[in-house]
Amino acid sequence: MVDLKVALGEKLTLQNPILSASGTFGYGDELPELVDVNELGGLITKSLTRHPREGHPPPRIAETPAGMLNAIGLANIGVERFCAEKLPYLNGLKTAVVASVAGSTLDEYLEVVEYIEASDPDIAGYEINISCPNVKEGGMEFGISARITEELTARLRPLSDRLLMVKLSPNVTSISDIARGAEQGGADAVCAINTVVGMGVDPRTGKFLVSSGLAGLSGPAIRPIAVAAVYEVARAVTIPVIGVGGIMNGADAISFVRAGAWAVQIGTANYRDPATGVKVVSQLRALMEELGVGSLSELRGSASA
Repeated sequence: MVDLKVALGEKLTLQNPILSASGTFGYGDELPELVDVNELGGLITKSLTRHPREGHPPPRIAETPAGMLNAIGLANIGVERFCAEKLPYLNGLKTAVVASVAGSTLDEYLEVVEYIEASDPDIAGYEINISCPNVKEGGMEFGISARITEELTARLRPLSDRLLMVKLSPNVTSISDIARGAEQGGADAVCAINTVVGMGVDPRTGKFLVSSGLAGLSGPAIRPIAVAAVYEVARAVTIPVIGVGGIMNGADAISFVRAGAWAVQIGTANYRDPATGVKVVSQLRALMEELGVGSLSELRGSASA
């Protein structure tokens, strides 16, 4: 009998290890007619800032041979509207809901978490987005510094007893150093990875494929980078690592688990099929039965030569 439950420390147990990645599933309430989100282990909301953001002008997404470029620029409705309009629906879900938090300053991150906490939410925790490569301020400034990552995490930690997860950037010299900074600051888990910096140029017009020029590359093209990052980070910290980057099916998910991931997030694949995550749950269960594996702990960190 396959047991897909995953305990992320003492604060959160997921019914299965498949979550939706932030920014690829809206706020979790847009697609009820297409997919039952309660079948997922959890969903990560679109990143929230203190005030609404319009993000970059279009075009903001461009397809690539093995994924996509995006430069949304953290467009979102702001934490006040989120709490007023989205939380009531999210509070009623059976799956774990994790609010993604972003900001341009350290204080903005604190203000977003404080506002959500004051709204008495029935959510599982927070994913702290310190790694967005397509905004002009903030984001990457935090994501490339282990010291600032530790400081931010340490300031956020007293604000909530819920799960606190830090999302890491691959666009750094040493992702392990950033992960250790998050752990030392009090994070319960880390997520690896956010998008890789990329660019597309139209060969005929010379125009950028997305308005901002530089953008975030996601999808299967970055999966080997993400698996390597999970492998490295899992050996650098003692807290759970959540893998994300180009996962399309159950076999991809198991590759991340073997590299050291406790759970995984589905991102770009949701644009093609919003039900991908639910399908991956079934595929994962079937593959584990085929392998004669009862729980993911039997596979975690088993990658070898």
